[in-house]
Amino acid sequence: MNTEKNIDCFLVYCGEQSIARIVAELRKENLVNQIFVMAPEKLKIEGCEVIVTQNPQSCQTILEIGRLIKADYALISMNGRCFTPGQFALERMVQVAEETGAAMVYGDYYEIASGEMRPHPVIDYQHGSLRDDFNFGAAQLFQSDILKAFKYENFENLKYAGYYALRLRASRKGKMFRVPEFLFTMEETDTRKSGEKLFDYVKASAREKQMEMELVCTAHLRAAGALMRGPFARIDLSGQFENEASVIIPVRNRIKTIRDAVESVLVQKTSFRFNLIVVDNHSTDGTTELLREYATAGKLVHIVPERLDLGIGGCWNEAIFHPSCGRFAVQLDSDDLYADENTLQKIVDKFYHERCAMVIGSYRMTNFKLEEIPPGVIDHREWTDDNGPNNALRINGLGAPRAFFTPILRKIRVPNVSYGEDYAIGLAISRDYHIGRIYEPIYLCRRWEDNSDASLNIEKENAHNLYKDRLRTFEFKARIRKNEREAGGEL
Repeated sequence: MNTEKNIDCFLVYCGEQSIARIVAELRKENLVNQIFVMAPEKLKIEGCEVIVTQNPQSCQTILEIGRLIKADYALISMNGRCFTPGQFALERMVQVAEETGAAMVYGDYYEIASGEMRPHPVIDYQHGSLRDDFNFGAAQLFQSDILKAFKYENFENLKYAGYYALRLRASRKGKMFRVPEFLFTMEETDTRKSGEKLFDYVKASAREKQMEMELVCTAHLRAAGALMRGPFARIDLSGQFENEASVIIPVRNRIKTIRDAVESVLVQKTSFRFNLIVVDNHSTDGTTELLREYATAGKLVHIVPERLDLGIGGCWNEAIFHPSCGRFAVQLDSDDLYADENTLQKIVDKFYHERCAMVIGSYRMTNFKLEEIPPGVIDHREWTDDNGPNNALRINGLGAPRAFFTPILRKIRVPNVSYGEDYAIGLAISRDYHIGRIYEPIYLCRRWEDNSDASLNIEKENAHNLYKDRLRTFEFKARIRKNEREAGGEL
């Protein structure tokens, strides 16, 4: 392996003492050539040069890094947190880069939180790893040519999305290799539970950043041949159905909330016939007995599947293939409620008004007592008819409640999992069909300690992220193939 000083380091300022410690540690490394610190003002930091920038992740900063780099590789840390390289970590990263020709190399790390050090593995990169919050760990090693050749169409003035553009461009130029070894130790400054971080991207303060990220992701999809261009198909909603709509609730052990969910359906006022199908996945806490009472009174269809291997998606399949399932299948989680008695009517009206294959509403975040909590209303107003299906590959969810034209849902079918099944269906539908949006809150999303994503350990969080990235990879490939077919090209 090349033992010359062939790494230039670029670090975001993280406080006087912390940055001095990182620089001192990197100066001990045999492979390190230059060290630069990106800071909001001119500072004197021993052992390095300072790049003055208010926006370290801007396109202008990435262009400046490309101008300054002299080594074969650039080690870049953009998260503004203190870290320490592990034993021969930089040598290991260079070794992997040289032996594989990787465009970028990253690795797992140890995390220090509340004085405790614990392992924090990250996940493998794939074509569908398009989330702008993908965790690459403490620092990433790039081939210097990727940075030197960096350019970004007409978006050089982006303040927040330059680094996102860089790593997407790197993914088109070569492999993004994860080293499944703990290469760094990093201090964790955000100790919130997983459920508290989920909605950071929809905060009003993040709007400008999110718009930039959408521009960059759209350009990446265009360059990769995966960009979907409208208009998207409007469909014929005719056909014979016993019910116009069916509300579908999959449930397992939700005795504390299922009555509220059921009652919010039973009070719906509509101009059409609808029913409620509850798929009870072998509850053991009294949920089954409660639902049996409603079913006996003729207020709902109570299904207890014969199968024992069903997730939430499998329960959805049980409902949509039931003979009494209506023309439209409308989602309601067993934790949640419809906002008022007009929700179902608004959803069905939207189907007919726009002849769409899927309708997605907006929701209000509440606590268990149904009191509004931050971030309040989530309406996904960033969705546009022309680019929403493309931006859907970048974000982690499409909104709620979700409703489907049943014949299309029966054709696609729902993945038999208990996380991400709704996202999978939304992506698949958005590839070909028009999706209608309702931007007023028609749904109450109840957040409490028993939510499935309220407090995940790192293994479960990684499993969730890996699965959604895999769904995006499926969709990414499917869209490329569709575009090639429509262009008459060779697959």
